[in-house]
Amino acid sequence: MGVYKVDKTDEWPGIVEKITEEVKLVQDLYPKEVFDSTEFIAEASIEGTEYAIDCYYNAEGEPVILNIMKHLFSSDKDMSDRVYITSKEVISSNLEPMKHFLKEMGMIAGVQNFAAHVEVRIDNNGRIVPIEVNPMRFGGWCTTPDLAWHAHGFNIYDYFLSKKEPDWDQLLAEKDGEVFSVVVLDNSTGKEGADIRSFDYERLLKNFENPLELRRVDYKSYPLFGFVFGQTRSDQMDELFRILTSDLTEYIRL
Repeated sequence: MGVYKVDKTDEWPGIVEKITEEVKLVQDLYPKEVFDSTEFIAEASIEGTEYAIDCYYNAEGEPVILNIMKHLFSSDKDMSDRVYITSKEVISSNLEPMKHFLKEMGMIAGVQNFAAHVEVRIDNNGRIVPIEVNPMRFGGWCTTPDLAWHAHGFNIYDYFLSKKEPDWDQLLAEKDGEVFSVVVLDNSTGKEGADIRSFDYERLLKNFENPLELRRVDYKSYPLFGFVFGQTRSDQMDELFRILTSDLTEYIRL
C-alpha cells in the first residue's frame, strides 16, 4: 500500500496525491501494528527480478527455505502484488543462492528460531539485494503459506513449529512444466467497493485452465475481491499475464 516508483522529479507531486488518497481509504482497515500510515520510507529503486521467500531459522541459526515465489509485474511501473508463482524451475534455480544469502544475513542479524517472509531482487549480475524481512508476513492476508500447500503439499506452519525441512528433490521430482500461482484480486477498477453491486467470480474462474481454490473477500470492507490459487502449464502462461494486466472492470456490476 502506498508503494510507487518515481522515475522523474516532476512525477513526485502527483504520486504524493495518490498516496494521500490511498491512505485515506486504507488507514483504518488494519491495526497500527500491521499498517502504520504515520511514516513513509523513500528508498532507492532496486532493479532486477523479484522473489519472495518463506523461511525460518532453526535453533542453530541455519536457514530452512519453505517456498520461493517469483513476483510477476506487468511493467516496470507496476508495484502491485497481483501474481506470485512457484515452480520446479523457480525453486531449483534459486535454492542454493538463496540459502547462502539467508545464512549470511542470519549470521549478521544473529537470529535463531525465527520465521520470516523475505523479499529480494536479483540483478543481472546475480547479486541478491534484500527488500524486506518481515515475520508478520509469514502467513496472513498474503496467503503465501497456502500457495506452498497447493504447490508442494505441506503446511509451512507445521514445518516451522515442528522444525521440519522440505525434501526438495522428492517434492519437485514430478513437477516438470507445472506452475502454481496465487492471484491477488485487488480492487484496481477505480470504483469504491460500496458502489459495486456484484463481482462475477464464475466468469473470472473460466479464464484459468485449472483453478485450485477461490477465496472471496468482502470487497465492500476491504480493497480486494479475493484470491485465486491456480495451476498452469508452463507453456500456457498467457492466462496469468492476462489477469496481471487486467483492471478487473470486466467482472464488476455497479
